[in-house]
Amino acid sequence: MTQTEQAYHHLLEAIVKGDILPGTRLREADLSRELGLGRGPLRDALHRLESRKMVNKVPHVGAQVVDFNPVEMIEIYELRERLEGMACELAAERMSDDDLAALGELLTTHRQFVEKHSGEAYIQQDTDLDFHFHIIQGAGNSWLTQLLCDELYHRVRMYRYQSAHQKARPERAMKEHTQIFEALSNRDGELAAMLMRRHIATARENLIRYIANTQ
Repeated sequence: MTQTEQAYHHLLEAIVKGDILPGTRLREADLSRELGLGRGPLRDALHRLESRKMVNKVPHVGAQVVDFNPVEMIEIYELRERLEGMACELAAERMSDDDLAALGELLTTHRQFVEKHSGEAYIQQDTDLDFHFHIIQGAGNSWLTQLLCDELYHRVRMYRYQSAHQKARPERAMKEHTQIFEALSNRDGELAAMLMRRHIATARENLIRYIANTQ
């Protein structure tokens, strides 16, 4: 892994998990000293974070971590609802039997975790998003993968860490994931897409309630 990649992943995880707070100014001199690398690789890492919409370049300020924008997050969930439905339709056609078996094993791991930690969120492991990520990869469409996994994935993770204290719904999510998986296993893309859209619509409604309760 290059110095740029190391810096990128270090800063990305710190931003997502809130170790570097929204609105924080990212001073190159401080980061260069903290990470022990030159300005060149650091600037490249910051440019990459900017392209992922995790950092903004503010005139007369420089690089700054994005703030939580409620309207933007709702729009992201609206996109996910539609695009991940499409991903399900494609995945039902294109996922191999081995891919489906791997997805089933992932669900088993999630189920065991939920049963062991009844009523707790499993955000810290990003397991819910891993399930979605596997389906998107299984769709075999590079544009969908780029948009959902590269452009939106980390913003959704960031929101989840920031709202980790809200009431979790892991049992319900587990049930919905299982239904989606069963539809995919039956190669029923239309049903899988409908279930995925409904699943994300529920998450969007929870987001709207969370925003209303925090304003």
